[in-house]
Amino acid sequence: MDKTKKGNSTALFETTAIPKAVATLCIPTVISSLVMVLYNLADTYFVGILNDPIQNAAVTLAGPVLLAFNAVNNLFGVGSSSMMSRALGRRDYDTVYRSSAFGFYCALFCGILFSVGCTVGKTPLLALLGADELTAAATAEYMKWTVTFGAAPAILNVVLAYMVRSEGASFHASVGTMSGCLLNIVLDPIFILPQFFNMGAAGAGLATFLSNCAACAYFFVLLYRKRGNTYVCIRPDKFCLRGAIVLGVCAVGVPASIQNLLNVTGMTILNNFTAGFGADAVAAMGITQKINMVPMQISMGISQGIMPLISYNYASGNYKRMKGAFWFAGKVSLGFITAAVLFYYIGAGAVVRTFMDNESIIAYGTRFLRGFCIGLPFLCMDFLAVGVFQAVGMGKHALVFAIMRKVILEIPALYVLNFLFPLYGLAYAQFVAEFVLAVTAVVVLTRLFRKLGRGKTGSLPLDS
Repeated sequence: MDKTKKGNSTALFETTAIPKAVATLCIPTVISSLVMVLYNLADTYFVGILNDPIQNAAVTLAGPVLLAFNAVNNLFGVGSSSMMSRALGRRDYDTVYRSSAFGFYCALFCGILFSVGCTVGKTPLLALLGADELTAAATAEYMKWTVTFGAAPAILNVVLAYMVRSEGASFHASVGTMSGCLLNIVLDPIFILPQFFNMGAAGAGLATFLSNCAACAYFFVLLYRKRGNTYVCIRPDKFCLRGAIVLGVCAVGVPASIQNLLNVTGMTILNNFTAGFGADAVAAMGITQKINMVPMQISMGISQGIMPLISYNYASGNYKRMKGAFWFAGKVSLGFITAAVLFYYIGAGAVVRTFMDNESIIAYGTRFLRGFCIGLPFLCMDFLAVGVFQAVGMGKHALVFAIMRKVILEIPALYVLNFLFPLYGLAYAQFVAEFVLAVTAVVVLTRLFRKLGRGKTGSLPLDS
């Protein structure tokens, strides 16, 4: 990459006004996150039109497996992109190239391994997910397309988006992600509904598989056209197992991956508890979880969007700009989330009815959604904190937060609240966990920023 291109690509990190820089990085990421939520909601919406709780339950029960993809996405997507942005801040371009090649080929291998493992162990996996004799067949058909055939493209398109975003090309990262999501929304009714292919939940899976393949194709074409003008490198000769590369990626990626595996564990426990109350309860839980994902994904999009800006300025020693970006993003994110909570709490029944006009499911879903939404402001603060930890290489802090969120707080809360308030108490476990974590996040970030203000850290990750 020539010097002019390098200068243009780093100006966003170094000199652009903070509100504009945050907007440039976060708006495409947030839009991309929203489109991803829409395509998840599209599955729920079009399967819901069938008015068959078993088909809707199949999509819900398979959710933990698809969420498990994020363990690989975060290991090699978050890990590699954080390493790349910090290396860019140090002007260490060889590390940028090798980090991206390492992340890409490891993600490809893990996607294939994931596909084979879930297919060979399909029967015990379905039992673990909570599928019974009524829902097992539909769940297996949905997973055939999303996991057996779809694991590798689903993982690769997210990892490539992280890498492209790491050099400031947030727009291209989001276009790649959105192209697949929009295609999924178009294909869903064609494959799901009885007036077309009438495939039900399996049709939703096929649409997801094809859309992920399209997103991967976009990124491959983008990298080919930008060759020589991008820091993202997937050339096989740049792949290596150099200790500094592996440890640098894994220091951030492994905690992020463990966090998602714990999320899978929590969702599996939640679904298993809910399954004991019947298919209507499972369908309602799945619908409300996806509705709740809309503001959640916006918060996550903002925290992911500012990561390259935080990483670059941390590595280059510009702590004032780093902190300014964080506080600006925090104000925007918390303001939006508070408005979303008020809307969900007041209009819970009407929102659930939009996806399935079934009185039993609406009754369940209204109470679930009100429980889920009150935890959102605290979840927003936690996302921002973990984004900072990942951006600056504080992998241990991110891991501690992940363990606190699920192992120490949320999973025990699921058992206790379900015992005290059967079924409906499950929706409040997230609030319990996120409230405690938000308080902890404020304390840890305050200490971190004070330390940075005194200039006591260098360009190495704080865990080192």
